[in-house]
Amino acid sequence: MTSFRPAPAWLADAVFYQIYPQSFADSDGDGIGDFDGITERLDHLAWLGVDTVWLNPCFASPFGDAGYDVADYLRVAPRYGSSDDLARLVGEAGRRGIRVLLDLVAGHTSDQHPWFRAAMDDPADDRYIWAPEGHVPDGFVPSPGTRPGAYLPNFFAFQPALNFGYGRTRPDEPWRLPVDAPGPRANRAALRTVMDHWLGLGLAGFRVDMAASLVKDDPGKRETAAIWTELRHWLDAAHPEAVLLSEWGEPELSVPAGFHADFFLQFGGPTDGLALRSLWSNGEGTVNEAWDPLDCFFDAEGRGSPRPFVEAWRAATTALGRDGFVALPTANHDFSRLNCGPRTPDQLPVAFAFQLTWPTLPAIYYGDEIGMRYVPGLPDKEGSVLGPRYNRAGSRTPMQWDDGPNAGFSTAPPDRLYLPLDPTPDRPTVAAQRADATSLLHLVRRLVALRKAAPELGPDGSVEVVHAGYPFVYVRGGRYLVVVNPSRTDVSCAVDRLSGVRSLETDGVEIGHGTVRARGFGYGVFELTGTRPGSAPQP
Repeated sequence: MTSFRPAPAWLADAVFYQIYPQSFADSDGDGIGDFDGITERLDHLAWLGVDTVWLNPCFASPFGDAGYDVADYLRVAPRYGSSDDLARLVGEAGRRGIRVLLDLVAGHTSDQHPWFRAAMDDPADDRYIWAPEGHVPDGFVPSPGTRPGAYLPNFFAFQPALNFGYGRTRPDEPWRLPVDAPGPRANRAALRTVMDHWLGLGLAGFRVDMAASLVKDDPGKRETAAIWTELRHWLDAAHPEAVLLSEWGEPELSVPAGFHADFFLQFGGPTDGLALRSLWSNGEGTVNEAWDPLDCFFDAEGRGSPRPFVEAWRAATTALGRDGFVALPTANHDFSRLNCGPRTPDQLPVAFAFQLTWPTLPAIYYGDEIGMRYVPGLPDKEGSVLGPRYNRAGSRTPMQWDDGPNAGFSTAPPDRLYLPLDPTPDRPTVAAQRADATSLLHLVRRLVALRKAAPELGPDGSVEVVHAGYPFVYVRGGRYLVVVNPSRTDVSCAVDRLSGVRSLETDGVEIGHGTVRARGFGYGVFELTGTRPGSAPQP
């Protein structure tokens, strides 16, 4: 592994919170969330205990893909406010001990970006990938300008791929430029300029969109990794307290390349996101038709297993050692919330008990802390619909702050709202759950506080799996016993050499006489005060 400066000390203790800006909090009544709205809600985040926020893209954009089509990397989108508003948000967050990360779209721009507008009329411009006139290769889009030929998009057709070169060149395909050609070199320099600009204004780092997509036809992602390695060495020297998180889904590759952490995703890597899907995905919400059906572990019928996740996590962390981290999200803007399909609110506490005690960096998607649900059947909004069963709008509805008509977007006419709210009358709200000490929100707050008070529960603490089934039982740092039962059925298992436990956060779990008993959807976190448990026979 390439030698990098150690990750900033604050990262190991981080609890992330993802904010989708247009849906989080609206300060001016136009129906779209904004920077000032986020600033006004920082006390909620501080109360909850999260200390690191990452925002989906907030750069200038035509919003064909919700801001992932960037038209200017150095200017914020007017819909969210001004650069001063963002600076005020960062400053107010810092006063509450909260760091703010931006989302960096590294591999493509909007077709409205000045770079692309210039390139589509200049055959000598190689900032993007262009095939010559008379040939439109698979996946390319005919030129919209005077330049003959076609360009390669990175996602939607209006998102042309920035040219970082090809890992393998071919004489019969002249658009396959090497990674050291002028265009790829200019794009690498531009990434550094963009990062330096925002880090200089007080941002704490970036979550990098489609981080593995830079160099095309790149076996083993070797050349893409080299770009990030170069940027990480620069970052270590110029901004040593800043971090890079990747949307890559393969920590074994991304962290050695230079990222401080990588997210387990519902796609990506050699197993196509099996680690995350084997935990949460219940076949509803955002579903890729190409995925093989599976029974997730957090399934009320108890048909899944924690083994696929544990094996993927163990393989990743073994490869990383102490050089980086794996991040575990509850959901994000691209895939279903925890509360989706047949899953019910009483199944959510056990999911958080696991997420906040497993040795990964936890990332809470806005609204999951109150159990907001994935809303099916919503119309396309800013590129949210990707297929018959992959509608991302259901995970992007407005944060439900209160019981008003639009729950925090109350001054906007309904037809101006960014997206409709959950239409069910019993939707959860922050206000109601804040007032109820037995709510999911209070449980998440207590679990976050427990994690921060006990370093053994963080990513550096050891983990010993005692029972890999229902219930799932493991020991953290030789000191804390965790029991989770995501099924609705009461279950039990034998645990050898267990004597002396003190309950820290439990619901429906009993321990005694060498046996752990957990009722349906029960969970428990215990401090060991006597002999530590040994492994019982595995199912």
